[in-house]
Amino acid sequence: MARFDDLLHRALAHPLERTAFFDLGRKYEGKVRDCYIPGDGRRILIATDRVSAFDVILGTIPFKGQVLNQMAAYWFDETRDLAPNHVLSVPDPNVTIARECEPLRAEFVMRAYLTGTTETSIWRAYERGDRVFCGHRLPDGLRQHERLPEPILTPSTKADKGGHDRSVSRDELIAMGAIAPDEFDRAAEIAHALFAFGQRRAAERGLILVDTKYELGKTPDGDIVVIDEIHTPDSSRYWYADDYDQRMAAGQAPRSIDKEYVRCWLVDTYGYRGDGPPPPIPDDVRVEAARRYIEIYEVITGRPFEPDSDEPVGRIARNLGLPAAAGRGGHA
Repeated sequence: MARFDDLLHRALAHPLERTAFFDLGRKYEGKVRDCYIPGDGRRILIATDRVSAFDVILGTIPFKGQVLNQMAAYWFDETRDLAPNHVLSVPDPNVTIARECEPLRAEFVMRAYLTGTTETSIWRAYERGDRVFCGHRLPDGLRQHERLPEPILTPSTKADKGGHDRSVSRDELIAMGAIAPDEFDRAAEIAHALFAFGQRRAAERGLILVDTKYELGKTPDGDIVVIDEIHTPDSSRYWYADDYDQRMAAGQAPRSIDKEYVRCWLVDTYGYRGDGPPPPIPDDVRVEAARRYIEIYEVITGRPFEPDSDEPVGRIARNLGLPAAAGRGGHA
């Protein structure tokens, strides 16, 4: 990633932190994406450079939004015959235009390994002595980062921005009135199929897809489709496969290539796990995180990452056909 070093350091000064394209319609600001709803059956998603962990927005990473948007576009295209999705077009490196859907009130988390650092992770629960996680019984004697007997679906509630998600079982979600049984089962079928495909593709690239989160929504016709993103470094955990066994035998954590680097830096440096305001992330950590995002994009897609270093607000406005002054003030 040395070829990007100068560009990444320059980009630290002008990340795409937020947008203000009010001509696009009603705005909803998520942890990472700014969504605009024009009211014409579309949703316009702009992937910013914001980074979140422990359900907290931590700051920005150079070109992160471009990597996320383009990697999600790659996976949506690769899996469109496996599961329907919401994508209509990708008119800009940071922008996806999608069908407007009603999001299901749950996140569908697939896990294949006993790992994680957040309070909702399967490892933290197992470490506390829990042997039933989201309705799945776990055997005794497993080690941290060890492969589970089989991949399992561990849903979570969807917290509002600033809140914390909670891992729950299918029965709990249904009892809460969050989702209907038939909708859950269809979404679960999609999640299992996508995860199996993602694991195979990652293995072909020398990686392990450890776990991932899917968001699904319902179209006006009542169809369940995949929304938001698939298998990105934000929604997924990836490890290098070539030295997994050796590192496990030596009692070392697997080498990761995702935003777990940022989570681990916060935990190791400050003991921070999402309580209170986050500590500032230094520039060298932001740049290293950007390198990892770019690397996984290139490894997974087999394509070189080609960052667009134009001023992002004006570029997005042009690509969406908006007036030149649109969105000014949204570029931080």
